[in-house]
Amino acid sequence: MSSVRQVQVTFDCAEPERVARFWCEVLGYVAPPPPEGFATWDDFNSSLPPENRGAWFACMDPSGVGPRLYFQRVPEGKVVKNRVHLDVRVGTGLVGEERLATLEAECARLVALGAVRVRVLLADEDNESCILMQDVEGNEFCLD
Repeated sequence: MSSVRQVQVTFDCAEPERVARFWCEVLGYVAPPPPEGFATWDDFNSSLPPENRGAWFACMDPSGVGPRLYFQRVPEGKVVKNRVHLDVRVGTGLVGEERLATLEAECARLVALGAVRVRVLLADEDNESCILMQDVEGNEFCLD
């Protein structure tokens, strides 16, 4: 049995570059260099037929540890809740008020980038507190 060496997470969206750049800011990721032979992504996109311009964008962990995120344009909008979502782990190891304060501070930063705060789920017997959010196109994620 072969082992998985890498994982890429793919998002369907209307504006791939906008969503990718949002997630770069959230995660500290970077856009990859443009394809070989092109000085910029704008140069690459202008070389494509009009219907393919801006059809996809990606971002990657500059340390190479986290998965690559790929964003592809699709014609339909988001209709229902995501079946898979990202947990942005900013409160790992923290509990109680210290955890909530850390989550709230990160929530404020992300709202300023265009995210939407949905609701806080307070700690219970099994789980610590987290904040449910949406990215710039309505994809759900958690601050955990």
